[in-house]
Amino acid sequence: MADNPDDDSEYRTISRYRDRIVEGPILRTLIWLGIPPMLNQLVTIAYNVADAYWLSSYSELSIVAPRQTRPILMLFQALLNALNAANLSMVSQYIGSKSFKEATYEASRFMTVAVASGLSLCMLLFSLRRYIFTTILSTPEEMLNYVLDYSAVISIDVFLNYIVLTYTTLLQALGDTRRPAFINIVAVTVNIILDPFLVLGIGPFPRLGVIGAAATDVMGKIISISAMAYIFMKNYPEFKIRLTRNIDIEWIRLVMRIGLPILATGSMNGFAFLLQLRIINMLGVIASAAYAIGFIIMDIADAALWGLTGATAVMVGQNLGAEKEGRAREIALKSALVVFLGVYVGAIILYPIRWTLADVFADDVDIINEAALFLQMVLPSIAFFGLFQVALSVGRGSGHTLIPTLIGVFRLWILRVLLGYILAFSMGMGSFGAWLSLAISNFIGGILSLAWIKYGRWTKAVIKRKRIAKPTSF
Repeated sequence: MADNPDDDSEYRTISRYRDRIVEGPILRTLIWLGIPPMLNQLVTIAYNVADAYWLSSYSELSIVAPRQTRPILMLFQALLNALNAANLSMVSQYIGSKSFKEATYEASRFMTVAVASGLSLCMLLFSLRRYIFTTILSTPEEMLNYVLDYSAVISIDVFLNYIVLTYTTLLQALGDTRRPAFINIVAVTVNIILDPFLVLGIGPFPRLGVIGAAATDVMGKIISISAMAYIFMKNYPEFKIRLTRNIDIEWIRLVMRIGLPILATGSMNGFAFLLQLRIINMLGVIASAAYAIGFIIMDIADAALWGLTGATAVMVGQNLGAEKEGRAREIALKSALVVFLGVYVGAIILYPIRWTLADVFADDVDIINEAALFLQMVLPSIAFFGLFQVALSVGRGSGHTLIPTLIGVFRLWILRVLLGYILAFSMGMGSFGAWLSLAISNFIGGILSLAWIKYGRWTKAVIKRKRIAKPTSF
């Protein structure tokens, strides 16, 4: 319990969520928190699938633009992931200890840094995109213009995404997973409706192709920001978020302690995915297209993953803040079991129909065959990838992020990039070797993650339960 705890009556809504998370039945609470973001993820996947379908109708090769851009977005989002790991663990633990005012002060600091960082990276991506895709990624010439056009618009999405995910993380730290999920569902539904009109030029709309696909993403982010800002003003008026100059050395040190491993793994992951994509691009247009199609279908199989892992982080953080270490570990283990089974069922359903699914997004027989081979190799491993994601969420909630970071570095750099290159080129296995390395990385990463969840020393809160100075607004 914090010194001089805040008055519960002033923070009644926040306190009600907190009590359910630290006292309620674990599985029921996990599902209660996880279902809304899971539905959110399902709608997002539906949008990605629809987006890919309309792009393939516009041009078969334009379907690669989002996947070619994905590693760059991962790299540029590494800082956001680090900030939000610290954001979630610190804010959720303050709420768990009933230090509600301290939680509101932290929120202002994180939003300030997010706005400044997102704007800087937006401008950087727009300026460097041609160099990135020609020199670093060696994007095949046949698809280069699609990728450049898409990334020009999506650079705006980088900035807006920093704000959206900061708002989302704060609401999740409060235990409110329903409202951000509902908002995103509405935003993505708008995207789905507009997508064919802007991509294909239906009716009075211009035929924009990949630019239209990226523009709908930007529109969705604007809707989400507006709605979540309204929610904080209306439903959490005591939780005031503002830009602030009160970012001191002690705060930076704690954020760096929690976030640096996440930043390191995010940056290294981003570079690893860049190199992995370069390897795929070196294998040719067919492999690049199959890679994009394969991951679209993989996202369907692991839809259960993202909602439940987010709920895990919130529950771990608040229970550690409430000094319930044993309950926090039980939460992590039960979450690992539920996620593993959920993703495994998804993989079982999709595996027999992998040829049919690949045929939806391509007409070229060679691309269809290669995408089916990708799914044959990788689908059986994705339940183990789910265990790795649970470990990352436990790290986010607890603030102990180093070990999941090291596991992530090993699975990407050693097993995906180095082993993938050796299998594909040195041993002459081609795309089969690249797909095999993906599967191996998932299996080994999942086993190591489960061992850390069960036996790792992560059940100690990172916060100091004391008052901090109120931030000064601009």
